[in-house]
Amino acid sequence: MELVSWLYVDLNSFFASCEQQEQPHLRKKPIAIVPMMAETTSCLAASYEAKKFGVKTGTRVSDARKMCPGIIFVKSRHNIYIAYHHRVLKAVDSCIPVEAITSVDEFACKLTGSQQNPEKAKQIALKVKSTIKRDVGAFVTCSIGISTNKLLAKIATDMQKPDGLTVILKSELPQKLHSLKTTDIPGIGRAMEKRLIEHGILTMRQLTSLSKEQMKKIWSGIWGERLYLWLKGEELELPQTKNKSISHEHVLPPNKRSAGGANEIAKKLLTKLAIRLRKNGYYTKNLNIYVRFMDAASTYWESSCQFNELRDTISLLHKLQDLWKTYPKNKKPIKISVSFSDLVRQGFHQFSFFENPKRDEVSNAMDKINKKFGKNTIHLGATHEQKESAPTNIAFSRVPDLDEI
Repeated sequence: MELVSWLYVDLNSFFASCEQQEQPHLRKKPIAIVPMMAETTSCLAASYEAKKFGVKTGTRVSDARKMCPGIIFVKSRHNIYIAYHHRVLKAVDSCIPVEAITSVDEFACKLTGSQQNPEKAKQIALKVKSTIKRDVGAFVTCSIGISTNKLLAKIATDMQKPDGLTVILKSELPQKLHSLKTTDIPGIGRAMEKRLIEHGILTMRQLTSLSKEQMKKIWSGIWGERLYLWLKGEELELPQTKNKSISHEHVLPPNKRSAGGANEIAKKLLTKLAIRLRKNGYYTKNLNIYVRFMDAASTYWESSCQFNELRDTISLLHKLQDLWKTYPKNKKPIKISVSFSDLVRQGFHQFSFFENPKRDEVSNAMDKINKKFGKNTIHLGATHEQKESAPTNIAFSRVPDLDEI
């Protein structure tokens, strides 16, 4: 009997599904989630009713109106999506332990023991679906993929949408993949597709017929060898990577597209990062700020500084303001990013005589008060004007905790 090792849950049109679950008048209607109500912005997500007309993530709002008459645009509410993410996580975890949260709408579960029987795995998948429907809502559906490794299980989720269930057995490879496009493999984007075409690889059949050495050559290294093994159905886990940096970014609303507005948002982003830093037990030795401008002549400004290990908000805000002195004030900003790197675990923190321990104590006390009584119950005066700005959003690499929304 063949065995399977992974069960992968992919929520269908997640942001749009959350809104349809929350707002009954949007159900079974073509909707698109947008970051702001503007014709020039792009869709973050689209319901399946809108996808039938070709609307998808990245479609410009003005184009979506032409493609899908009657489409309804809904301003994104990341706090809602984060809350739904955690509800779904709880539902899935009650059926089978979640091994990895790969994004806000994707969960990977490791199958063990009798769960590796394909029929047993399918029963678990059906239980996951019914539990989400019962505990989260009927309009929050998922497609589930089951296979011998995590990559194939993820690929399987895309083979039947929405609300699908697909199993890929090792004996079915590579034939079961031949109907797919090469870009259906996670990690093969436009640049990689172009490289494949340059090597004469146009179809999945051609890709899966390549040798290990050919794959290594095209990918210029170990990733090609790994992909070769994964597509053969082999289990191959990647080495664990360390958390080397954390960041927050924000697209500025029209009323903040100035030097002063960008500075306000930068302080808010840094404050949120500092809270994360302390919560996760880290210090940082490097601060980087990046601002993208609207004009094409000078696209961005970037500055960074190094210092002794810090994690208190007050000291880090001072570092930010020192960097900001070189900001080109005649430029109109559109997007800002703040990041900490060179992270040091709390247990390896080296005390410096230049530290002010009282600042750490103040930050820790503020964290405890806000955790008990709610976010922004207490905050620094320097961030008062922007305490409601730059709300917590979902990033590709990280889903915020419930206490961050």
